[in-house]
Amino acid sequence: MIILGIDPGYATTGFGLLKAERSDYSLLQYGTITTPADLPFPQRLNMLYEDMTRLLEVTKPEAVAVEELFWGHNITTGIGVSHGRGVILLAIERAGVPLYEYTPMQVKQAVVGYGKAEKRQVMEMTRRLLKMDKIPRPDDAADAIAIALCHARSATSLLAKRG
Repeated sequence: MIILGIDPGYATTGFGLLKAERSDYSLLQYGTITTPADLPFPQRLNMLYEDMTRLLEVTKPEAVAVEELFWGHNITTGIGVSHGRGVILLAIERAGVPLYEYTPMQVKQAVVGYGKAEKRQVMEMTRRLLKMDKIPRPDDAADAIAIALCHARSATSLLAKRG
């Protein structure tokens, strides 16, 4: 199964593409979609939508895993990220690819085995499971890889459900 993991944002959206065959995982591609800060917000959302649509066309995933939002202290940033996430979900829906959503705690549980793991633990376990020399950068891409890995490890579970 080819899985595209997405760490949503409007300034920077991380993506990670994995191939999963039972308990064997391989990283195919990763990176970020970025939008220029000097563009008006609606134009940034349009650019994000177009880039996400193109990413889906090029990578042809069989499933897309997207992280659900965690509302931190900065509500203003959270609202912008929510708009970006909505545009991303629209692109996935229009592409007709099955969508799965995971909370940060679910990602940590699936990758590390502990839902309250620290970010560095998630990144290190992701590196180990994918047999990588180093942790991918930037963090947005590394997070997206972990989200894809979460789906890969959860998809065979009887508890897996379509989002």
